[in-house]
Amino acid sequence: MNRKTYPLIFAALLLLGITACKQQKTDKPQTLEDTTEVADPDTTIYGRCGDETTMHVLQLVTDEGTTMSFLVDVDDSETQTVKGGMLAGDRFAVTARVVDGDTIAVKAINLNTLQGKWMSIDRNFEIVDGGEVISAIHTETNPYTFWKIHNGSLLLGADTFDIITLGADSLELENNRGIFVYKRQTAQ
Repeated sequence: MNRKTYPLIFAALLLLGITACKQQKTDKPQTLEDTTEVADPDTTIYGRCGDETTMHVLQLVTDEGTTMSFLVDVDDSETQTVKGGMLAGDRFAVTARVVDGDTIAVKAINLNTLQGKWMSIDRNFEIVDGGEVISAIHTETNPYTFWKIHNGSLLLGADTFDIITLGADSLELENNRGIFVYKRQTAQ
């Protein structure tokens, strides 16, 4: 081989190497997995509050069309099972367990009551149907952009909360960083 062919061989090998690298990258697309879903599957049952709901029984017409009844605890306001009241037709997220043949609601969250505009000293956001959160303060650090219920907990962005109180005008959430209290923002 003469010295004139070395640059051609080097260029051909370089081109072959670049082509192989590009093919390798496109052959394996990377996907991100939601580790919450994989590690802890959501057991929440979704549906609408039925017409035969009473003070101690929540009737739920599930998204699949079946009708279920859950016993609920309404005695103590701090440990109350139902968050946001029980009104026929309202959308609910329910977690439950079976005790001695009875299906007992562990948490029943009224999603209609949860949705709306909420404000505190440092946050002002709106929880809307479909999992979206609209932030009214655009300078907020780490604004909430989405929400969902997962096993009875409220996920707001990257934060997970237990709903302590949910009423017509108040929302009290708790996580490992503390208790957060919000007031419903009314139309002006």
